Amino acid sequence: MIKKLFRWQKGRQNSGYEKMLLAGSYWPLKFDCYLLKFKTGSVIPKHKDPVAKGKHFRLNIILQNAIQGGDFICDKIIYKTNRIKYFRPDLHEHSVTEIKKGTRYVLSIGWVKK
Repeated sequence: MIKKLFRWQKGRQNSGYEKMLLAGSYWPLKFDCYLLKFKTGSVIPKHKDPVAKGKHFRLNIILQNAIQGGDFICDKIIYKTNRIKYFRPDLHEHSVTEIKKGTRYVLSIGWVKK
């Protein structure tokens, strides 16, 4: 995990977004904190993020919206405002629409509760 700290990496879906690990731990609570960058053309298709054990929670804080596109879509959200999205990525499909113009930045904090 230390080798990934503060370095831009390709996102898991190979869909154009990049992620930078800011913090994380496996004990006592498994969690991660990423800065996500979505450039023009980035998109995340519908998907779930399953975990082997426990309940997966994620809090996304939108630091900067794209000029056009980049809407977060989720089947069920626990709490949302224009900039805050709190949801269960293990249970509910979620996606981000294509960034048509500009760059979108998100602070994404996830944890697994046993």
